[in-house]
Amino acid sequence: MQVPQDGEDIASQPWYHGPLSRQKAEALLQQDGDFLVRASGSRGGHPVISCRWRGSALHFEVLRVALRPRPGRPTTLFQLEDERFPSLPALVRSYVTGQRPLSQATGAVASRLVARQRPIRRSLSEDTLLDSPAQIEPLRARKRSDSQPAGLEHVGQSREGLSGPGASAVPLSALPRTGSDPVLLTTPAPLGSIADSLRASDGQLHAKAPNKPPRTPSLMLPDASGRPPTYCELVPRVPSAQRTPAGHSCPEPEAPWWEAEEEEEEDEENRCFSRPQAEVSFCPPDNPFCMLGPQNRPLEPEVLRTLRGLFLEHHPGSTALHLLLVDCQATGLLGVTKAQRDAMGVASGLELLTLPHGRRLRLELLERHEALALAGALAVLGCAGPLEERAAALRGLVELALALRPGAAGDLPGLAAVMSALLMPQVSRLERTWRQLRRSHTEAALAFEQELKPLMRALDEGAGPCDPGEVALPHVAPAVRLLEGEELPGPLDESCERLLRTLHGARQMARDAPRFRKAAAGRLRGFRPDPELREALTTGFVRRLLWGSRGAGAPRAARLEKFQRVLSVLSQRLEPDG
Repeated sequence: MQVPQDGEDIASQPWYHGPLSRQKAEALLQQDGDFLVRASGSRGGHPVISCRWRGSALHFEVLRVALRPRPGRPTTLFQLEDERFPSLPALVRSYVTGQRPLSQATGAVASRLVARQRPIRRSLSEDTLLDSPAQIEPLRARKRSDSQPAGLEHVGQSREGLSGPGASAVPLSALPRTGSDPVLLTTPAPLGSIADSLRASDGQLHAKAPNKPPRTPSLMLPDASGRPPTYCELVPRVPSAQRTPAGHSCPEPEAPWWEAEEEEEEDEENRCFSRPQAEVSFCPPDNPFCMLGPQNRPLEPEVLRTLRGLFLEHHPGSTALHLLLVDCQATGLLGVTKAQRDAMGVASGLELLTLPHGRRLRLELLERHEALALAGALAVLGCAGPLEERAAALRGLVELALALRPGAAGDLPGLAAVMSALLMPQVSRLERTWRQLRRSHTEAALAFEQELKPLMRALDEGAGPCDPGEVALPHVAPAVRLLEGEELPGPLDESCERLLRTLHGARQMARDAPRFRKAAAGRLRGFRPDPELREALTTGFVRRLLWGSRGAGAPRAARLEKFQRVLSVLSQRLEPDG
């Protein structure tokens, strides 16, 4: 059994429950201040602090930061908010004994631990989760004969390439671990599935050999992605059940079809235009949502609390990839069927939106941009608590925008929606909140003023970065607005230049559609989305959340005007004029 570098054995801590689902953790938290630490399956086995605060169960992911090995210092730090600690026990001790908020956005304080009732069976997968990557590296270099259940040359490979449609329903601990299973000999196995085999060769043999599994393989694992191993990929990712209201079932995570699209060898550049048959929509119908009932009222408090916890549990980089995936589908860059291509006459939505029969797609993209911007503004204006809570919400949006910018996720429509939320008049007028952001989160405030605002201004003027290698999904809003008849702002001579740049950019965007598709699929290679977060970012869900099941069917202009008034009232309540 390994222990953290500071000598504290994580398994001996009473607050650590090991692998535990979100539902079971929430059932153990009875009163405000109750907390426990668990290994989250949906977050790749990362440690998560679950705490009940103000009647709601909140979950805070603890990030592991790998450092270059140097004598006299740890190789892994554990980070919550902006502070880092040499071990997880040190982090928990600092927050609990000092009664410090786990996050400034929620103010949640962990004060009373929920002790586990049974001992934890430690395995290599949990040691990998909690210990330094440097301690695991020698294991990967050791040789194993082919008679072992799995070769250690596969330990560092990403689990992202090891998940398939069937893997989501089978826990890794259920996989057979003996060499008689032919699949496990020819296919790399996830790290968690070879824990016992590693023990056997390290002098920790079991008294009794495990039972021989059936000849028929219990699980067919796809080939690994082949990418070089990284520290973060040494953490096993165990599928877990998602929270779902009674009476509704969430779909199982589907196969990574975006990876299959990347491997297609269809030569789209030589594809000939064919006569369109009908207008195509990439916005799926409003099917039943996991977090919304068949009928819902606007801005239901319980749903808003669930979403708040969901977004707090995912770091900005993960949220950005979720948004990129949904935006690629909504734009028609990924997930386009052959029937849709035949119907619209072109191969991509980036080409369709420049054509006369792409009006339906253009209107859908405009509504998506506006709905996401309103939802982002609501995340700030809906914070009726302390001033620091609103400043933390602003900081979260800024960090999401940084994760979406070119060179990162490269999702420019997502970036435009987040920046529209931050620049909305109801948000930008909150002087006290922005002052608090500059005081408490100076780095985020500087990034917003010095990097994000100039970048967004250049993108709106058609002069920003648009290379498919740096950008996965281009900024389509200027071309869409222009083609829908909106006038360009500014003096006539400047608007003419901007018009020409926008038209040239739209033509180049349509021509580079295959390259953008390849870049987007590359960004999403190995990515396994959270079904609930992915659903929460779809246009249909946001529309139902903001306007309810009845109001979602009202005319778009009327809905937008009504919600703008709601945001104005909320803004005035937070910081009245004068």
